[in-house]
Amino acid sequence: MKYALEVAKSGSINKAAEVLMVAAPNVSRSIKELETDFGITIFERTQNGTKLTPEGEEFINYAKGVLRQIDEIERFYKTGAPKKQKFSISVPRACYISEAFALFSKSLSKEAAEVFYKETNSQRTIHNMTEHDYKLGIIRYAENYDKYFKSMLEEKGFQYELVTEFTYSLIMSADNPLAKKEVITFDDLTDYIEIAHADPYVPSMPLSKVVKEELPDNIDRRIFIFERASQFDLLSLNPETFMWVSPAPQSLLERYNLVLKKCADNKKVYKDVLIYKNGYKLSKLDRQFITELCESKRKHI
Repeated sequence: MKYALEVAKSGSINKAAEVLMVAAPNVSRSIKELETDFGITIFERTQNGTKLTPEGEEFINYAKGVLRQIDEIERFYKTGAPKKQKFSISVPRACYISEAFALFSKSLSKEAAEVFYKETNSQRTIHNMTEHDYKLGIIRYAENYDKYFKSMLEEKGFQYELVTEFTYSLIMSADNPLAKKEVITFDDLTDYIEIAHADPYVPSMPLSKVVKEELPDNIDRRIFIFERASQFDLLSLNPETFMWVSPAPQSLLERYNLVLKKCADNKKVYKDVLIYKNGYKLSKLDRQFITELCESKRKHI
């Protein structure tokens, strides 16, 4: 597995052999034995080196997790490393969740800690939990897709609990002309620039249909940004932009000179759902985070 990872990283058996300080034929033979044992083709051999196949990419993801666990076991038993506080969660981009996480971080003791917080879409959250050993996840989806998501979660062996339901609000610069309107409609938005995540996903539904429902064609100008700090910078500096968001704290609005506005035409309800694998026992840190999450939800939604 270590040989395979190094070949994938360097893109060449010869280069991998130099790093590993092993003869290239030994690396090549080991890779072939690995492929034979698992009945897969990990690498495609080309004139320019080696390239991962689709099943090879999947194998490498598994191998990374296995080798990481082996390294942790070796570290623990060879060096007597202290037990770390561990916490991992994959979540949608949401101000109330990030505030809960920031407050949760204060509950970490002085002991060694390893904490992972990943903002992404629902599809990637599921992937992080099935392939990268994330323990908790929060997925977001429109209420009308409920049956699709619950069916998928049950099929993959996840427990799920509703965190909250909400309707998206509009967020924009206080200098945006729409910020002064009492009532905003969909038609009012057509001359402005929407900031969008570009990551719609619903299990068992064609992407084209989901995109049409989640990104309607009444908006001609869109900027797709995945990173939340950049979204807020853009909203703050360009009064022509707006974005659909779950409720945001007043402190954040003031920091970026933004306002939240309701849209009279928007009736769609979204759900944030906490998920974890069947049989997983929530840790002390998990419960502390969930406590902060519920408190933040009550405060802002």
